[in-house]
Amino acid sequence: MSWDYILTILKPMLEGAQTTILMFLVAIILSVPLGFLVTLAMRSRFKPLGWIAHMYVYVMRGTPLLLQILFFCFGLPLLPVIGEYLVFDRVVAAGIAFVLNYAAYFAEIFRGGLLSIDKGQHEAAKVLGLTKWQTMVKVIIPQMIRVVLPATANEAITLVKDTALLYAVAVPELLYYAQAAVNRDLQLIPFFVAAIMYLLMTLVLTLLFKALEKRFSHE
Repeated sequence: MSWDYILTILKPMLEGAQTTILMFLVAIILSVPLGFLVTLAMRSRFKPLGWIAHMYVYVMRGTPLLLQILFFCFGLPLLPVIGEYLVFDRVVAAGIAFVLNYAAYFAEIFRGGLLSIDKGQHEAAKVLGLTKWQTMVKVIIPQMIRVVLPATANEAITLVKDTALLYAVAVPELLYYAQAAVNRDLQLIPFFVAAIMYLLMTLVLTLLFKALEKRFSHE
């Protein structure tokens, strides 16, 4: 194994890793709050809103993420009448697909977290004179976070790996550069380097969520 060769392929792969990390950050930052809003919509007493939210979650969880990425990248412009206004850069289109897909998964996670909270918590907060908003922010959400952290950590790690799907729409991310190096040099080393880089990213996330779980377990 030549270290000179590894250093040669490392620079473009690090550039690809930047795209991978950027897509992860955009998706996680936007999908988590959107997922919580969808959860609230699913629990809404306004039936049409709840139905729409449930259908959204069903469709996004019931179809492959790759299909959604291809649809947003290449399908939206083909829609009649409005298609010409829905032409996005492939990174933007793929980012929309990631956010909408993971928001649906987070919505289900958060819904499960809220269902795990004893109804007595609401009654106790009401006795203490807390408003519904104060009850949600000060009582329910902190307990929900403690419950959903393990599942959220699992989804976050899956998201890092799913960014490799950007390869299918020719977005130059980590796997894109690894595959290009393999095709050019007929060596497997780029795949091993890419694997190590993915493992390092998931390790950082694992340690981060372990620290968060430890913190919330003492509260």
